[in-house]
Amino acid sequence: MSLSDVETRLLDHLDEQALVDSLVRLVQVPSVTGTDAESELQHEQSAFLLGAGFDVDAWKIDLDATHAHPDYPGHEAPRLEGYGVVGVLGEGTPALVLQGHVDVVPTGDLDKWENHDPFSGSIVGGTLHGRGACDMKAGLAANMAVARAIAASGVTLERAFGIHSVVSEEDGGLGAFATLLRGHTADAAVLTEPTSGRIMVANAGALTFEIAVPGRAAHGSTRLEGVNAIDAFLPLYAAIQELERERNAAGNALFLDTTLPYPISVGRVRAGDWASSVPDLLTAEGRLGVQLGEDMQDARAAFERTVADACARDPWLRDNPAVVTWPGGQFASGRIAEEHPFIDEVSAAVTAFGGVAPSRSAAPYGSDLRLYNGLGGIPTLHYGPGDVRFAHAPREQVEIAELISVARSLLVLAARRCGAHF
Repeated sequence: MSLSDVETRLLDHLDEQALVDSLVRLVQVPSVTGTDAESELQHEQSAFLLGAGFDVDAWKIDLDATHAHPDYPGHEAPRLEGYGVVGVLGEGTPALVLQGHVDVVPTGDLDKWENHDPFSGSIVGGTLHGRGACDMKAGLAANMAVARAIAASGVTLERAFGIHSVVSEEDGGLGAFATLLRGHTADAAVLTEPTSGRIMVANAGALTFEIAVPGRAAHGSTRLEGVNAIDAFLPLYAAIQELERERNAAGNALFLDTTLPYPISVGRVRAGDWASSVPDLLTAEGRLGVQLGEDMQDARAAFERTVADACARDPWLRDNPAVVTWPGGQFASGRIAEEHPFIDEVSAAVTAFGGVAPSRSAAPYGSDLRLYNGLGGIPTLHYGPGDVRFAHAPREQVEIAELISVARSLLVLAARRCGAHF
């Protein structure tokens, strides 16, 4: 489907320089999950939407009540507050919502950032660098550019258009969860996470685990009198690696070129409190990939069974078994219905500028998609600027040309779904 006159006129109101400038500003705010800067950015999002003429619901999330909810998705970062921001233009349930999260992960070792201040938003050639550049402040900037263009054009919408700006996606989805509990809904939603030009129709889940492995303390000079918890962990780690191979053996066609759709990663290990003592405890924290359609409790049970079986085979752990707990974020898998017409609508908006239809695939990471599709009952998919391989890394970046291209496609999608006319 080619562009209509209305769509062409709307695209004339897409301010590309303002889009790039807004992304620079977004990256410059160090909105690490749970920090004051995360709240600062939500206040800026609210003020922008109010200035553009949207009806805005900006509220302080009741953390105690949200945490107490039986379906609460968990969190990892400590926080004192969190804010939700929803803007709607028009009456009734939005025909389309564009959603993005303002939080980013920490920078890691600053020496790894290759001469780029992680919060500078520096532009080199056609590439913008910085923490959050692709995950997912580029998507956030694209969403707001669409909102700005619609508001500036004076177009009339037959059906409402909405923006959701959320916190805490990186550590579980508190912001999306609170937004849906507050009653905000839509006929369809796009999460503008980085997708490398693809439409992500599903994603795997992820569960945070912790394993406490006991040892027996002794002086380092008489280490044979003790049991080193590090040594005790090694057979468990080998068993976890074998479980990863088993869970990925069948694969899934939706993951296309993703060779490991359900990874199990140990991300942090702590042991001992004195260099010359045999450590009597090791704790290993990590991430268990949840298969598409897999019940989270089944995934937990498979992992716990693997650890228990490895303990049963070990002379020390047989009588001193490791203990598995599940703190932090708990991401179920999620997907939009396979033949839902919204997928074709998004594809048509992308191809309105020419070229081939984007491929449809699944992402190996958890996101708010499972909350919007599941808890919210909102047909939801991912389509946004950036390559997830740069996310969470010191080389995080996004191509400005891709940012602009995605914003243009999203504007066309909004015009079509919301019945735009002059």
